Amino acid sequence: MKLLRRAGHRVEYQSVKEKKWHKILKNPGDVVVVAGGDGTVGKVARRLIGTPTPIAILPMGTANNVATTLGISGRTFKEIIGGWKAARCVHFDAGVAKGPWGSEHFIEGFGLGLFAETMFRIDSANEKDLAQAEDPGEEIDAVLKMLRGRLRKLKSNEMTVRLDGKDLSAEYVLLEALNVRFIGPNLNLAPEAETNDGLLDIVAVPHGKRAELNRYLAGRINGAEPSLKLRRHRGAHLQIEWESSPIHIDDMRWPDGQKPMAVKSHAITIKVDPGALVFLAPPAKRSRSQRRR
Repeated sequence: MKLLRRAGHRVEYQSVKEKKWHKILKNPGDVVVVAGGDGTVGKVARRLIGTPTPIAILPMGTANNVATTLGISGRTFKEIIGGWKAARCVHFDAGVAKGPWGSEHFIEGFGLGLFAETMFRIDSANEKDLAQAEDPGEEIDAVLKMLRGRLRKLKSNEMTVRLDGKDLSAEYVLLEALNVRFIGPNLNLAPEAETNDGLLDIVAVPHGKRAELNRYLAGRINGAEPSLKLRRHRGAHLQIEWESSPIHIDDMRWPDGQKPMAVKSHAITIKVDPGALVFLAPPAKRSRSQRRR
């Protein structure tokens, strides 16, 4: 708040932990500043779908995947706030997932398999390493170890998958429809993803590529930045039929609980809501020739 005021901004504060917090967004001002992690960014962004008000992020979370995709992470708050005068307004797509839960927008991604399964266990009292983590780095490391441990036991799931009419059906241990490059504990699953191309990046790990995913997680745990060598697909309309495994929509879990939920339909339809949001991002880097001029 002090940094914002010192930079000349008039500020109104609202905690998203309070009831009816979203009422403040009826009069959002010139910019909505979100100080928090990906969960908070998604919570606010979903309320601003279809509005022209830009969102500025002050990353305070563990992973900060949206901020990292936008090139904001790694800067001090003073640098971020000072850069708003020259910042770009970036149009940002949102995904729409329709299924037994109804219809939900997502900012980061939608997925089935390993990551969704692990999310259901992430609050377990038995996960002592996560509970004892003292900083974001330790927390990310603990989640990576949980993912790798879960991968050893996870059965692949037979899925009927179509992307823009193309059949991608197979047995998968992980399937993610991503709008950003990173998800979860900074998993760089879609390094070439663009947030405003009207397309989703589909990352699918078939049963036969389980070892490749295991090597990637092991490398991350050991402090490396390995690449996950998988074929990626891009499309605007994804259809999935699956058998009762849990799913995640950003950081929301379905079904919301440990017991499986009986549903009438196992069909999911995912589409893109192009340019649904506007974010502030650092100015584009100038080329050498431009700097010489």
